[in-house]
Amino acid sequence: MIYLDHQATTPLAPEAKDAMLPWLGGADSLGFGNPHSSHRLGRQAAAAVEVARDQVAALLPEGGRVVFTSGATEALNLAIRGSKAGREGATMAISAIEHSAVLRTAEAVAGELTLLPVDDQGLVDPQVELPGDVALVSVMQVNNEIGTILPVDALGERARAAGALFVCDAVQGAGKIAPPEHADMIAITAHKMYGPKGIGALWVRNGVDLEPVVTGGGQEQGLRSGTLSPALCAGFGAAAKLSAERMEADRAHMEALWARARELFADWTVNGSVECRWKGNLNIHREGIDVPRLMSDVRDVCFSAGSACASEEKKPSRILGALGLTEAQSKGSIRLGLGRYTTLEQLEEAAGKINRAAIAQF
Repeated sequence: MIYLDHQATTPLAPEAKDAMLPWLGGADSLGFGNPHSSHRLGRQAAAAVEVARDQVAALLPEGGRVVFTSGATEALNLAIRGSKAGREGATMAISAIEHSAVLRTAEAVAGELTLLPVDDQGLVDPQVELPGDVALVSVMQVNNEIGTILPVDALGERARAAGALFVCDAVQGAGKIAPPEHADMIAITAHKMYGPKGIGALWVRNGVDLEPVVTGGGQEQGLRSGTLSPALCAGFGAAAKLSAERMEADRAHMEALWARARELFADWTVNGSVECRWKGNLNIHREGIDVPRLMSDVRDVCFSAGSACASEEKKPSRILGALGLTEAQSKGSIRLGLGRYTTLEQLEEAAGKINRAAIAQF
């Protein structure tokens, strides 16, 4: 089996697994304590959580705090619903290619919602007009479906000048590229950077007014109630530390794989910008292709027809539609997600199988 769906999730890094194991023990171990308890086992667990918090924080800007959540969806809900803009139903602006965690949440709480358009390259114009009374702007760092890197630093400055909060979904960029410097809140998740599923984080700039969405015991600095898992935190921290150490090596590996993938899929058209892109994402289309049939014919290669979060909708991609692709082009698109552990030999074997299956349809 060849795995080429790293935008959906990544395999657990061995280093992250090793960091988790001490906190997964039973009654005969010392790693099962509740990190919110005041006795010795609780303090040990709490210390592991704080080590992980520092490791995650090292991937993010200075001048803020890390709040652990169950994942990026919860983090984005906390950022949008918990902000003053969300509580008061204020005007919001988000990019037209935001993840549904942002889109659906903003739709639910915004008084007025503006979708900032993208061009045919999948990019928001840094000088795009913002609503005059905008209170919150949300633009993702790297699109999960097409891999384009959006101008979040410039847009963050624009939002700040307008007196608005800037929220950034950095799920696909965290640990791969530099963090957005002008965001007020940044959402990330562990399982997109070779960590465990079930844990994410919201970075909150110092001084940002935020209220909890999940209430209860007041854990996590009063912003997110519930007992933390030291094992998940430890795995997240180890994955973040490894990503920071390997950032340049991972980037070079992706660029080498990308260059070879472009050769292997020369008969396909790239969706979105080639230049402003995380090179671990190859989203391509070939008109006339029946993608469900293609995926059925190539069952030993794991790739995607789009976002895993929208896979049940059975509709043409709204992301590709925002770029101006026709319904036929959208339906003929596939996403190949390359990762740290993808080899050149795996890529070449997968490309051969996909291309042979595609040609057989004509």
